[in-house]
Amino acid sequence: MDDSGQVVYLSYVWGPPEPASLLPVLRLLRLLHQEAHPRASHNAKNKRHNLAIDLLYGGIYCFVCQDYIYDKDMEQIAKEEQRKAWKLQGVGEKYSTWEPTKRELELLRHNPKRRKITTNCTIGLRGLINLGNTCFMNCIVQALTHTPLLRDFFLSDRHKCEMQSNSCLVCEMAQLFQEFYSGHRSPHIPFRLLHLVWTHARHLAGYEQQDAHEFLIAALDVLHRHCKGDDNGKKANNPNHCNCIIDQIFTGGLQSDVTCQVCHGVSTTIDPFWDISLDLPGSSTPFWPLSPGSDGSVVNGESHQSGATTLTDCLRRLSLHIRLKERRCSQRGSAVYCLFTRPEHLGSSAKIKCGGCHSYQESTKQLTMKKLPIVACFHLKRFEHSAKLRRKITTYVSFPLELDMTPFMASSKESRMNGQYPQPVDALNNDNKYSLFAVVNHQGTLESGHYTSFIRQHKDQWFKCDDAIITKASIKDVLDSEGYLLFYHKQFLEYE
Repeated sequence: MDDSGQVVYLSYVWGPPEPASLLPVLRLLRLLHQEAHPRASHNAKNKRHNLAIDLLYGGIYCFVCQDYIYDKDMEQIAKEEQRKAWKLQGVGEKYSTWEPTKRELELLRHNPKRRKITTNCTIGLRGLINLGNTCFMNCIVQALTHTPLLRDFFLSDRHKCEMQSNSCLVCEMAQLFQEFYSGHRSPHIPFRLLHLVWTHARHLAGYEQQDAHEFLIAALDVLHRHCKGDDNGKKANNPNHCNCIIDQIFTGGLQSDVTCQVCHGVSTTIDPFWDISLDLPGSSTPFWPLSPGSDGSVVNGESHQSGATTLTDCLRRLSLHIRLKERRCSQRGSAVYCLFTRPEHLGSSAKIKCGGCHSYQESTKQLTMKKLPIVACFHLKRFEHSAKLRRKITTYVSFPLELDMTPFMASSKESRMNGQYPQPVDALNNDNKYSLFAVVNHQGTLESGHYTSFIRQHKDQWFKCDDAIITKASIKDVLDSEGYLLFYHKQFLEYE
C-alpha cells in the first residue's frame, strides 16, 4: 500500500538483485527471516513468497509462515526510527525508553522472584488503619488506588517531581500505590498522607468526621496543583489547557446553551468539571420521577420498580449540580451551581442581555455534556444543609453496573427535545459507555456515621473495604447499597 496505508508488501526471490533503494532493507529482512525460521520450511515450492511490513508498528508478517516474525534486531531498528520520527514531529520529549536506575537495578537483583498475576490474585487489596475518624479518607483512597489509569500512571513511575520538598502529595500517592501493590497484606497506616492533606487543605484538618466527597475534591485539587512539575502538566497554570494526569482522567466539559426567547439566538459556554452532584427525591429541591421504566422495566441496565428512583432519573431530573473545577472552594457547597439537562425557563426575574437583541430578554438554559471524563464520579446529595434544616436523605437510588451517557451528550440534544430521552440505537457506539468500579457508602446519621467502600478488583470480583478490614462482596451487595459516591470508568478508550 502507499503512504496512506499501514502495510507494505514486499515480494522477492531468493537471490536476484532488487532496486538499489530496497536492496539494503530486503537483505536485512532476508537475513532476519532466515534466522527466525528453519530454512527447510521455505522449500523450492515456496521459494518465492511475500513479506509485509506494518508501517505503523514495524512488524514483519510472513505469508508462508502465516504469522508475524519477531526479531530483536528488527524491533530495535523500528524503535530507533520511531524515535527519529517523534523528534521530527516535536514530540520526542513526550516518549522515552525506560532505562532502570542504579537503585532499580539493585532492587531487581535483590528481588529476583516474579509473581504471576491471575484473575484470583489479591494484589492491590490492602486495608487502611483508621487514625481517628479518618474513614472518609480511607474510602476515597481505596477508590483512587483502584482507578485503572491512575494506577498505571503511578506504577510506571511517570511522576517527575520538581517541588524539591517533602510536601508533594503526588509523591506520597506514588508511594501509596507502591505500598498497595507490593503484595503486603497487613493494613497500611496512611499517617503521612493525612498530614499532607491537612497541610494543603486546612479546612479538613482535625480529627472530627469529614465529608468523603469534600475530601475527594480537595485531594484532586492538590494533586492537580502538584502535577505542574510533570512533563504532561506544563500547562497546568491554564485550567482550560492542563494535561496533567488528574485532568486527563477526571475532567469533563459541561456545555451551557442559553437561548433568547425573542430572536432564538443561542449563547454557548463550556465549563470543566470533576464530578457531578445530583439531587435526590426527598430533598428541598423539587423532584419528580421521569423514568419511562417506572412500571417495572429495565432502562440503562437499571431495574425499575414502581416508585423507585434510579441514577438515570437523577441525571434526567431538573436539578443537576456540577462542581465547576475553576471555582473550587473550601467551604461546603459554596461552589455548587444548580444546572439542568432539560431546558429551564429562566423567567422574567432572571432576564439575560441578548447579544442579538441588544436588550434584556427572557431565555431558557439547557446543560449537556460536551466532553465526558474517563472516570465519571457521581455524588448523590444525601446531606442537606440549610439555615432551617440539617439532615441525611436515605432515599434508595438504583444504579447500574454499566451506564450509557449518550442521552446526556450535547450531540444528542436534538433527540431530547420536549423531554424525550430515546435510548441509543447504535449498539456499536461504545464511546460513552461506562462500567462501575467503586462505590462509597455512608452509614449512620449526619452527626455520627461511618464510611465504607466497595471496589472492583477484577471484572466480576468485588470487595468491601471497611478501614483495615477487607471482605469479599457480591454484585448484589454492591447494587443494594445506599450509594453516596459512584465511580464509573469508560469501557473503551482511544489510543493516543
